[in-house]
Amino acid sequence: MATAERGPLELSSLPNKAKGLRFALVVSSWNPEITNALSDGAVRILEQLRADRIDRFDVPGSFELIRGCKVHAESLEYDAVIAIGSVVRGETPHFDYVCQGVTYGIAHLNATGKTPVIFCLLTDDTYQQSLDRSGGSLGNKGEEAAVAAVMMASF
Repeated sequence: MATAERGPLELSSLPNKAKGLRFALVVSSWNPEITNALSDGAVRILEQLRADRIDRFDVPGSFELIRGCKVHAESLEYDAVIAIGSVVRGETPHFDYVCQGVTYGIAHLNATGKTPVIFCLLTDDTYQQSLDRSGGSLGNKGEEAAVAAVMMASF
């Protein structure tokens, strides 16, 4: 459900919940207007919840999120890692391969590793849909990913 349909994120049950926790954001450089907005939303929430440390690491594209997240999740230096990317459908099946590969890769890391890896990959049909989900009319999925990261780090 879109954030805008659900209303603003409710953080009252999570005050200071990120205190003492460290987070890595692995951010795709592809579609930077989208991914930077998602990253900004995640950082805003993590700061609001008093995270001790928030580090950002840029990778060239969404497919590279898998390796970037693996490196930082395996280091055990972070309590949670957030994979942030955006893939917009084009005229070829490339969209399907990238989305499937990244989804599988991040799911595998999350299921088998010691550090939670949060999936914040927008997979939209149009650029406008991505804008709407990265701080536009449908909220900011980066904010939602930050809440999930805090909850899973505390799990």
